[in-house]
Amino acid sequence: MAAKILIVTGDAAESLEVLYPYQRLREEGYDVHIAAPTRKKLQFVVHDFEPGFDTYTEKPGYTWPADLAFSEVDPGQYVAVVIPGGRAPEYLRNDPELRKILKSFFDSDKPVAQICHGPLLTAAVDGLRGRRVTAYPALEPDMQAAGATFKDAEAVVDGTLVSSRAWPDHSTWMREFLTVLRAKAPVT
Repeated sequence: MAAKILIVTGDAAESLEVLYPYQRLREEGYDVHIAAPTRKKLQFVVHDFEPGFDTYTEKPGYTWPADLAFSEVDPGQYVAVVIPGGRAPEYLRNDPELRKILKSFFDSDKPVAQICHGPLLTAAVDGLRGRRVTAYPALEPDMQAAGATFKDAEAVVDGTLVSSRAWPDHSTWMREFLTVLRAKAPVT
């Protein structure tokens, strides 16, 4: 049986930040499950930059079914977790079931991949204190407030925590995460 990886997300997650790791990790041989507040078809979004805008724009993206609800997740069944960005982390960080799940991964020192606004979730469980991370650059003050040292780089590895800025950094982010996974939780 293949090792399982959990992706935690919700509506308004960045499409590429969910689907790229989902497909890449499956390609590598992992069994990947997507968890959300409830089992339903999730509506993802596309963030991009348009001339004349001071920040990114948001457009409707792909839809994708959640495999299970946060309340159904047994973190002990999973070797790692992926936390995509988008707007989803802004409201998901208030979900007590998700906070329990994420805390379990940090308490067990299992691999965690986070990207873009995903670190808002790990900050909510005090998983960033004393660590080096990256995130969407506008989150630098949030990362510092969470006790992390922020580095503006494609990917930052701190033990089993691998973080990235946004979807343009996917190849570096997944390459670094797979290095951690192969050492800590290889495909069986």
